[in-house]
Amino acid sequence: MRLTDFRHLPDIPGRMNKTLTLADRAADASLALIAAFNLLFIASFVLITLMVTGKAHAAAPECTGTDIVAQLKTSNPALLAEIRAEAARTRNGKGLLWKVEPDGTEPSWLFGTMHLTDPRVLDMPAAAVDALDQAATVVIETTDVLDPATASQALLKRPDLMMFTDGTTLTSRLTPDDEKILKNGLTDRGIPLESVDRMKPWMLAALVALPACELARKNGGAAFLDIKLAKDAEAKGKTLAGLETITDQLSAMASLPIELHMAGLVGTLQMADRIDDVTETMITLYTNGEIGMIWPLFHKVMPGSENYDYARFEETMVTARNRTMAERAEPMLKAGNAFIAVGALHLPGEEGLVELLRIAGYKVTVVN
Repeated sequence: MRLTDFRHLPDIPGRMNKTLTLADRAADASLALIAAFNLLFIASFVLITLMVTGKAHAAAPECTGTDIVAQLKTSNPALLAEIRAEAARTRNGKGLLWKVEPDGTEPSWLFGTMHLTDPRVLDMPAAAVDALDQAATVVIETTDVLDPATASQALLKRPDLMMFTDGTTLTSRLTPDDEKILKNGLTDRGIPLESVDRMKPWMLAALVALPACELARKNGGAAFLDIKLAKDAEAKGKTLAGLETITDQLSAMASLPIELHMAGLVGTLQMADRIDDVTETMITLYTNGEIGMIWPLFHKVMPGSENYDYARFEETMVTARNRTMAERAEPMLKAGNAFIAVGALHLPGEEGLVELLRIAGYKVTVVN
């Protein structure tokens, strides 16, 4: 089967500078938000507009999260065993770096990233560093993140992807109780509700789903892993390519029911005291290469996740994008010697990138 046989569905990307701060976060929302359902949209996007900034900090606050897996080892080992068993059944659930070998062409590399600036995430495995150094072409989810002018222009053409343009507001779509949660949560973050009331919920959720330490690093100009890879590639004169566009990414977000996004936003604010724990847990699982454990863990331990439309979110924000990414990666794989870096959650599963490439005829093996 050829990659072009896969059904073409909406995809995603995103980022910017000052005018683009919202897009700059667009590529980040898939791993802070993608991991805990209500926090699930951050792993692929961290969308923050000019109107929204985090609280100013004299110095970057320390990250204070606790690894949930470590807690479960003592508090509920039976549940942890259940989660590990489910993770073990996830196809291609372990590993960050994969060797992709086409017939008659140099091999390429598929690497799972995490869209955060944490030093542990930026410290890539030695094998991945070697593969990146040797590659002639570096591919990331979207090169829009490197061109603020292009990204800004694209967003200006589709204001409906960022703001309500039909006269409605966030508060007009909330119950009084949920409006109170929203207002209090934003107040705690130094954000007046009035200044963001016309913003689409996924834009705001991306801001509130990041821990203060991560926001401080981003506000200080720190680049998340994908951007660092791309800039290093440019500096070394390598060919740079992308698999998605910022409009693709935001369009996929917008294709989900607004009610789902509103529930995610309110849920994220309700989980405020666990955001650091969620992020710390995801970083630990990521650095251990246990990507297949992320979905089972948060599905079972996060309160309210049973009410979240998990299947619909996963299809739109992960699975559909996997098919698009696989299709668009084909020319680079055929050329050979490419280093393709995408969010790690796109790798595992029956319809993950690793399996899709195997179905398409490539030999794909994990590099420990």
